[in-house]
Amino acid sequence: MTKYKKLALLLSAGLAFSGTATFANAPEQSGDNVIRVQNGRVDTAVFGKRPFMRSPRLSPDGTKLAVMMSKDGTDNLGWLDLAQPGAKPNFFVQAEEFRDAGDRTVSSWQWVGNKTIVVTLASREIINGQRGDLRRLAAYNIETGKMTPLAWDNAGADASDILFVDDDKGTILIQRDTIKDLDYKGNPEVIEVDVTTGKIRIVQRPNVEVSGWFVDGKGVVRAGASSDGDSGKQRLMYRSDASGTFKTVQNVADSSFTGTQIYPSIFLDEPDMAYATSNKDGFRKVYKVNMKTMQVVGEPVFGLKSYDVGGVISNEDDNQLAGVSYTTTRDKTRWFDGRRAEIQRLLEEQFGKGNVALGSANDDVTKIVVFAGKAEQPGTYYLFDTESGKLGLLGYYHPVLKDMEMNPMDSIRYKASDGMEIEAVVTYPRHRAQRKNLPVVVMPHGGPFGVRDQEEFGFFPWHQAMAELGYVVIQPNYRGSGGYGKEFNKEGRKPEGYGKRMQDDLNDVVSWFSQTGLIDRNRACIMGWSYGGYATARGAQRDPDLWKCAIAGAGVYDMPMMNRWDQVNLSSFSSKFQDTSNDPEGISPARNTDGKWSPILIVAGLRDQRIPIEQSRTLVSRLKGSGKKEGVDFRYIEQKQGTHNLPYEDVHIEWLVEAENWLRRFNPAYIATDPDKELPVSIKAAAN
Repeated sequence: MTKYKKLALLLSAGLAFSGTATFANAPEQSGDNVIRVQNGRVDTAVFGKRPFMRSPRLSPDGTKLAVMMSKDGTDNLGWLDLAQPGAKPNFFVQAEEFRDAGDRTVSSWQWVGNKTIVVTLASREIINGQRGDLRRLAAYNIETGKMTPLAWDNAGADASDILFVDDDKGTILIQRDTIKDLDYKGNPEVIEVDVTTGKIRIVQRPNVEVSGWFVDGKGVVRAGASSDGDSGKQRLMYRSDASGTFKTVQNVADSSFTGTQIYPSIFLDEPDMAYATSNKDGFRKVYKVNMKTMQVVGEPVFGLKSYDVGGVISNEDDNQLAGVSYTTTRDKTRWFDGRRAEIQRLLEEQFGKGNVALGSANDDVTKIVVFAGKAEQPGTYYLFDTESGKLGLLGYYHPVLKDMEMNPMDSIRYKASDGMEIEAVVTYPRHRAQRKNLPVVVMPHGGPFGVRDQEEFGFFPWHQAMAELGYVVIQPNYRGSGGYGKEFNKEGRKPEGYGKRMQDDLNDVVSWFSQTGLIDRNRACIMGWSYGGYATARGAQRDPDLWKCAIAGAGVYDMPMMNRWDQVNLSSFSSKFQDTSNDPEGISPARNTDGKWSPILIVAGLRDQRIPIEQSRTLVSRLKGSGKKEGVDFRYIEQKQGTHNLPYEDVHIEWLVEAENWLRRFNPAYIATDPDKELPVSIKAAAN
């Protein structure tokens, strides 16, 4: 009997679900969560806890699992023997984010064969008097416990890009910068590395026109790409096979910064054919492309009417399309692989449509990691055995909340004041029975371009934390956000976009949703990080009568100062990614500190590598110079151990708790005229 027929029989027989933990590392499910939550709310600090388990990856034979797990607030990478129920994880490296020179962290991991886990290590070093980040690979042998550096000798800044894995041979192809030849500084080579011995074989020498290589499913280097830092032109060179000569097939600039160039995603066995994504028709879709002529062949393989495609998923041999990932109101996958499509359908019968994501699988897809949960749940990892139909619990994503259903979410399209339709994610406070005239926190996402919010609990569940306090939280995907097509993205890049029309989109949230009766427009605050921090400060400065308070983190507040920094640290073309040349002084909160401001909380990380700490310090200095009083008109928190990514529990929790305190002071969630009252805390951030 074929495996596919076995799966069909399982579908007809139903799913055998085990509600108990399969492994000792998985926490016991707390059966009284629902009872406890009816009598109180979750403490804000809980939402700042590190995920308990994330990104579990199965070995090729399906007998072992590599997984990142939180222990005492610190991430640890380890592995589990799935053949031994009750086995505890074997941790072998910590993964804290680097903050100072000499710090090192783990950014990714994958199996090569069944006894080796290759990890990507990132470290911060002092190079020629400047702080710089290096990326390296190391192989961990689970039998010997030995960690072997891979291709560190003569490596440049980045020697971590794995292009191809051969599990049978125990080798990988790595793209790496090299310091061997200064003529090719920054131009990578491709090498084959034995993960057991560390021995190297050169596969592709550097090319002055190539800064990134593409490999097919047989490990043959087929294409190379580069970008000119001054003109912005992105060159693509291609060859049909290993014996061919690379020839330029594309060399164009993307002045719109919307990703118009076409790059191969999956090389097919058909001569010169590949699957690629393109937004040539407005929305990003999947096409079959002749790489020799760069001509699209036939109609789109897959596309959506109102959303962009995210990316393609290849089969195990990396020569055919297995699936396409995309985001509508939530992350989704359209499976072209029949087996995975059937698994998806079966599991959605158990967990509900849209509540299942298929993850890592073994080679023959008899075992597969499943992530399941509603949008308002943190989510749970399971191991599904497709032959027996058994579903075993691996562990919960969140160490405290586990599988609790938190504040419900929805996606609603509203009309901006100029008539443009914009989608927003709304999180409703679950303890407030009446959805009428509620206080609101508008939470713009970072980026700003090419990024968006969706219905999910997420790695940073700030929307859930604020909703738990009693606020409606609205996350508008303002113009310029990603996923809604090329033209929508470009709307944010117009001269009147940055700090102006994009800012109006946030104001229009308050106007539109107040007309529905959901929120009270006189009880609105704004909160955000990175670009969201900028938009928050801009709102406090430009529209103080609208926002009762503002909570800004890691923002850019002086555009001319940031533009100069970008010119030095980015290429001249890339520095235009966030073009504020229309009115940089006028849209800079730090250049306009006189006059009325909303009371603003400002939080910044001293070790932020993306947004210099001088941005926040400049804003604070100029607020003081304009007569604003610290502790009254503003509060400044400089997190000594903070980075742009809020990596540690302590700094993450501090950000959320300080936000709660600021809201309570200037825009309390519950006031005397409200028909309901705030509930006491029942669930606290106990150690995991």
